[in-house]
This record gives sequence, structure tokens and C-alpha cells, in this order.
Amino acid sequence: MRFASLGSGSEGNALLVEAHSGATTTRVLLDCGFSAREVERRLTRLGGSAEHLDAILITHEHSDHIGGALTLARKWSIPLYMSWGTARAVGADEADVDLQVLWGDEAVAIGDLSVLPYTVPHDAREPLQYVFSNGASRLGVLTDVGMSTPHISSVLSGCDALVLECNHDVQMLSGSRYPPSLKARIGGDHGHLNNDAAAEILASLDRLRLRHLVAAHLSQQNNLPELAQAALAGVLGASATEVVVASQSDGFAWLSL
Repeated sequence: MRFASLGSGSEGNALLVEAHSGATTTRVLLDCGFSAREVERRLTRLGGSAEHLDAILITHEHSDHIGGALTLARKWSIPLYMSWGTARAVGADEADVDLQVLWGDEAVAIGDLSVLPYTVPHDAREPLQYVFSNGASRLGVLTDVGMSTPHISSVLSGCDALVLECNHDVQMLSGSRYPPSLKARIGGDHGHLNNDAAAEILASLDRLRLRHLVAAHLSQQNNLPELAQAALAGVLGASATEVVVASQSDGFAWLSL
């Protein structure tokens, strides 16, 4: 199994996950927060193509995650997976797409992948985050969440790789030009994780199998890569350079498990 990011941040998010088994390969896209044309361009950069996607999975309805998903799904006849709440929020329940409704904590098989959606607190209709497994390794993803829960820690414990939101630095957000209402939403229990909160979640996990750690969904205005890296590396007792940072423009290159 391997995974790579097309881009991560408030201007668009997409993560490509591949699993190989013998002669077969399963490719799924987690979130599609760019235009369909831009997703196709970024997939090409990673050596992939939209026509070879087996599924598109969506975390929630915000534009930086849903973007061109419906357009891409229609164009290439790609099954589109999301919660019922998300489907209703974006009109996917009435769109001409192959909609597959997901329920929290009910795993589904997509080719060589087992995909476990799990519920999180975020200001969306019915947000989900995901854990991917090929039977040998587990990739956990946690972005767009306001706070930790015991359920999150339970689901993400024992992963071999983790993509973890480090949206903002508390002091940078407090001193930013954002209006008070936006600051309150971002920093609230249904907003986004700050670096320290992400580190606390990481500290709560069983990390014995963890091989790859990615800091994701960094705010370009209210965070710095080195601050996110330092917060997570401090939990691991590792060098900051061992924490990969997903950028808005380039995401990150393939990581293998």
C-alpha cells in the first residue's frame, strides 16, 4: 500500500491511496477539493489518472474537500462514497452519480482495500474520517476535526501511517486579522486542530507500528511547517525532519507501507 497527497489546506485537499495484490491494483481518492481539471493535472504529476480511480471518498461537504468530486465522478463513472448527511448537503442524492452511502464504523471493501469510516466532531452535516487497510498495514487519516474523542484515539491506535491535521498555531490565530467569529469557529470544538491538540492526540495513540507521520491541512495564514513538525516530533522523541508536511501546492510524494 502507498499514499500521496495532491494538495492539503484550505484551498483544496485530496489524498491518493493505492493497494496492490498480485496482478490487481486498487486506487481511491480521499476528498476531491480542487476542480476536476486540477485534480486530473495533479494526478498526472503523481503518475496517476482519473480514469483509473476505483472510488472517490468524501469526508464532508466543505468546498475544499468536495470541489470537483461530482464532476469527476460523472465524467469517469467513478463510484462516490460519503455519508448520507454529506450527500444531502451537496445534492449527491439527486445527482447522476454512482452514490455509495457510508455509515460510521461500518467498514466497506473497495477492491484490495478495506475502508473504515469513523465519526468526528466538525461543523458539517455528517462528517467522516477514514482508516485504510490492505490486510497487512493501516493508514489513518484525521483532518477537519475540532477536538479529540476517545473514539478517535481508539480507531487510530496501531496505525502504520498517520495523516494528522495541524491546522493552526494558537498564538498565530489569536493575532491574525481574522474576525472574532471566524477565530472562534476555527478554534472551537467543531473547528480545526491546533498543533498542540494534534500532538495530544498523537500522544494518546499506540504508536508502536507507526512508520510515517504527516502533518496536514496547515493554515497558510496561521501556522508554519516548522511549528507543526516540532509539536509532533516532540511526542515521538524524533527529529522534526522525520515529520512530513503536506503542502497546499504540492501535497507530498508517495509514501509506501
